[in-house]
Amino acid sequence: MDKVKIAVVGIGNIGNLHLRIIKQQPKVELVAVCDIVPEKADAAAEQLGVKAYYDANALLADHIANAVTIGTPHYDHTTIGIAALESGHHVLVEKPISAHVADCQRLIAAHQAHPDRVFAAMFNQRTDPYYRKIKELADAGELGDFVRISWIITTWFRSQAYYDSGGWRATWSGEGGGVLLNQCPHNLDLLQWICGMPARIRGFCGIGKRHDIEVEDEVTAYMEYPRGATGIFVTTTGEAPGSNRFEIAGDKGKLVYENNVITLVRNRIPATEFLRTSPESFARPGTEVETFEFDGHGPQHAGILDNFADAVLTGAPLIAPAEEGIHSVELANSMLYSSLRGETIDLPLDAAAYEAKLRELIASSTYVKETVEQTETDMGKSFN
Repeated sequence: MDKVKIAVVGIGNIGNLHLRIIKQQPKVELVAVCDIVPEKADAAAEQLGVKAYYDANALLADHIANAVTIGTPHYDHTTIGIAALESGHHVLVEKPISAHVADCQRLIAAHQAHPDRVFAAMFNQRTDPYYRKIKELADAGELGDFVRISWIITTWFRSQAYYDSGGWRATWSGEGGGVLLNQCPHNLDLLQWICGMPARIRGFCGIGKRHDIEVEDEVTAYMEYPRGATGIFVTTTGEAPGSNRFEIAGDKGKLVYENNVITLVRNRIPATEFLRTSPESFARPGTEVETFEFDGHGPQHAGILDNFADAVLTGAPLIAPAEEGIHSVELANSMLYSSLRGETIDLPLDAAAYEAKLRELIASSTYVKETVEQTETDMGKSFN
């Protein structure tokens, strides 16, 4: 096999992006498109000269492709992902890999049962040289033990018109959450990729605080890490112009990423050593400053697709194994669950308890009331 024969499932905003990058990828051949809205599938198929499907199961049963990308609403990531893996297809799934941890576990279990399939997630920010450099510096011990982690990411501004553009948007039954599950999976993935997972979380979530929606659109979360570091994660879709500042303070120094510059301030003497040994009351360690800038933000979606193709064709290691996608979902679910319960929760998250809570929220969702039959069909295995 010299090319991966691929089908795109879900022809919305992200699905059309997948189609554009596939056209530019010499290792991949588009053979089919699929969407439950026939007009979308037909238009894309006619333009690209491929076959159109209106049902993912029919596409998978035909085996016209040996790989699929999944860019549907969140709950379908699980059902279609499981079906694709079980039918012998390689899978590249959009973020989040599932709407909640229990579904992540089901999807991952399907891959574990078929380990010969390549199973990747579209965490395109892992190709960004800035975040790759931050991870490199952290992994190399340049900061020492982490003391404090802070990410303020409030540049995800969305208008009410955005939320009104689709009935499934910003609903418990359509998306399973708000800013944490839609806009922030990349940030949460990078947070755990670079800093690891916290041991405890206390979340404070504003439900429809800035918009007329039923899910969270503003979040402040406090985290405690196993080695003693603390962290804060702040996000919203209702603030403009917003900020994007990622900061890690460690025993050996501090790193700040903001405005396309990484600033690393190294302590000449680690802080914990200096505070115990210095005879001066108001002294502080001397510092050295180094900055890092890059030309652009890397290959992004195209880079993940290229890596996925290499993994299928040559067995190359994945940049973003989909199994790792459970961590960003766990962070999102935990922040929301903590807020809903009004208490700090320990990680790992009780996946069954959160799923039960989500069922309660879905029962009151305006979207599910309007489309009960279709929603139950779409959920399929997702809530079995």
